[in-house]
Amino acid sequence: MSLTELSVNFFVALFAAATTGATTAGRRVLAIYISLFSFVFLAFFFVSGLTLLKFFGISLPAFRIAGGVLLFLLGLDMARGDFADALAAPKGDGEPLSTRVYASQGFARLVVPFAVPLLIGPGAISTAVIYASETRRFGFAGLSAGLGAIAAVSLTIVISFWLTGLISRALGRIGMTIVIRVLGLILCAMAVQIIIIGVAASTHGLIRHDTAAPYPSTSGDN
Repeated sequence: MSLTELSVNFFVALFAAATTGATTAGRRVLAIYISLFSFVFLAFFFVSGLTLLKFFGISLPAFRIAGGVLLFLLGLDMARGDFADALAAPKGDGEPLSTRVYASQGFARLVVPFAVPLLIGPGAISTAVIYASETRRFGFAGLSAGLGAIAAVSLTIVISFWLTGLISRALGRIGMTIVIRVLGLILCAMAVQIIIIGVAASTHGLIRHDTAAPYPSTSGDN
């Protein structure tokens, strides 16, 4: 399994943990917000290439390393038990917030590093840029097909996130606490691996190849 595939599967579990205690409506609206952001962000790179990163002089390996650092900090919070309190459903003046307000505040907390770079990372950006260059010769039809594919992926994300309520109800509060701790440890290790890959891509001979890619896959990595 590539790091890209692991990130997508892992994100669903993280979303369930992050929205523990949220109402069904709040979770669904939040899922829509995150999916729309993912669509816009990835569509931007599909249309414009690496323009944004080039503008700031940022390489994909540097983007990967920065993302790895953010993910490590998130995993550390999860493993230490700070995650559930930090992402608990907010309340205003002792009363639960409205669905739209909860979703807006939740989106502000989760967009980084959840949506970027965990869901939309260097691997996804590179893939979008590569396919954009291949479909450019088809003109508007190629552009429409690419954006349609990104929209389909975003829709799949929404549907997957809407089902995470089943995970929360099945595990209960104690079960979700245990899952959060375990996922935090895995996320820390995953973040370190992402940093290693970024360092390996930006240096020559500093990182062993079998360390950066311990489990070679024909589908590539994140």
